[in-house]
Amino acid sequence: MRRSRPWSFSLAEKTGMAALLTAIPLGLTAAPQIAAGPLALFLLACLAAPFLPRSSFFLPVICRGTPGRKGIALTFDDGPFPASTPILLELLARYRLPATFFVVGEQAAAHPELIAAILAQGHSIGNHSYRHDHLLMLRSCEILEADIRRTQDVLARTGMRPLFFRPPIGITSPRLRPALASQNLQALTFSCRVFDRGNRNIRNLAARVLGQLQPGDILLLHDNPPVSEEDTIHWVEELHCLLGRLSQEHRIVPLANLIDQPVMVAEEH
Repeated sequence: MRRSRPWSFSLAEKTGMAALLTAIPLGLTAAPQIAAGPLALFLLACLAAPFLPRSSFFLPVICRGTPGRKGIALTFDDGPFPASTPILLELLARYRLPATFFVVGEQAAAHPELIAAILAQGHSIGNHSYRHDHLLMLRSCEILEADIRRTQDVLARTGMRPLFFRPPIGITSPRLRPALASQNLQALTFSCRVFDRGNRNIRNLAARVLGQLQPGDILLLHDNPPVSEEDTIHWVEELHCLLGRLSQEHRIVPLANLIDQPVMVAEEH
């Protein structure tokens, strides 16, 4: 059984305490509106932080490789899908590139054969919630924890258990930290994305990715099926170009190598 990490105050908790300790003496010695300043700034930080995928404000978040690592990790969200995931797997095999699939529990439960195919090809798998609820971080602690646990249970039936959770759209909240702790999970987001909107915006996908990538990046892409047959053809063409260039011009490594931690473990029975 993987041990839980020791608990410590989050940056949000430390910032909140600092704001309060600053506001109290200001309130005693200055005008009340000045004392409200630190508290207002803290509130603004709390409102902005959930929408910053690289932020570790509410909980520790891994978004890049370990300092000094020069490789790049490929990650794909939202699947698996029978209409698109096998295409992606074939291309990854053709170019001999490793990837991590952050899967949606509902999709994994419906298509266990695709999870088996991902693992058989040597890729790793992470937890991406059960239904990809865009408002998941606004739900109660009980609902959030149950959603994450349900996906863990689905994936455990495949003989493995993820060690990382990627929140839908990269949004975090104060509720996420205890929910992940209950499942011995860590949060992992990304440092490079091109807003492909789940493969609904694939125009110049390869050029957009290649124009942004830096050593140490965790690249976010998707394995959702495009909306039409014509778009699917174009998506495959873009993937051919992208993966071919990546295999020739960049050092693509497994996510575990980039962050110096295993991404999943064999499930204990």
